[in-house]
Amino acid sequence: MFDIHYHLLYGVDDGPRTLEESVALAEASILEGVTHVVATPHSNDEHPFQPEVNRKRLAELNDRLCGRLTLGLGCDFHLSYDNLEDLRRDRSKYTINGKQYLLVEFADSSIPATAADILYGLRLTGVVPIITHPERNPILAHKPQRLAEWIQGGCLVQITASSLTDRFGKRARAMSYDLLRKNWVHFIASDAHSIEGRPPALGEAYRILEKEFGRETADRLCIGNPGAAFHGNPLGQQPEPLDLYEESQPAKRGFLKGIFGR
Repeated sequence: MFDIHYHLLYGVDDGPRTLEESVALAEASILEGVTHVVATPHSNDEHPFQPEVNRKRLAELNDRLCGRLTLGLGCDFHLSYDNLEDLRRDRSKYTINGKQYLLVEFADSSIPATAADILYGLRLTGVVPIITHPERNPILAHKPQRLAEWIQGGCLVQITASSLTDRFGKRARAMSYDLLRKNWVHFIASDAHSIEGRPPALGEAYRILEKEFGRETADRLCIGNPGAAFHGNPLGQQPEPLDLYEESQPAKRGFLKGIFGR
């Protein structure tokens, strides 16, 4: 399995504090069948993004793991002005393994009114935004039409493995299942931070997906799609999303239909 959203590097954000804690997280993922992990430190007002430090910490971890886990680099990216300006100068600092896919995280307290325009602008530059854990965002829980609009514009969606249990509450679990039934989900990832508080749970999520939605879906969301993102390849054929335009305003649908021919 491929885990593309993971706070694995020590001492760079709110993930592990020491190399030993990073190693413990990695060992837990290996035990549950994960073969590839993208380390994705935050880039926001609280946690500055440090590419050179990230590469150094990744190399230390690689040395300790002796090739038993294939590691990559990405970013848990916030749409701040400074971040966006730097992304335009060099997107490879932030995208998954320097390719086209970019994890985009929104704060629980606010989402920019211009988010759709920003995300669409990123698509025009060749960046493919992956909206992280919308099921845990209270704003999107109440306004799923915003997520529908972004999917129409070419964004992809990642939900958290532990949201398929009650780890983040019944609302997050219910929304996760609703998004899965609508085929609005493209990736499952752990968003792991620590063994004690936010452990990886991709193996458990795979088993739940296989039981509830079938092995083909589990493979697509935990292996095929994240594997494509890891290597910078296009996603394979995806199931048609259901009720996508019913969630959106008619005017916006007409605008995007003219662009994408839908």
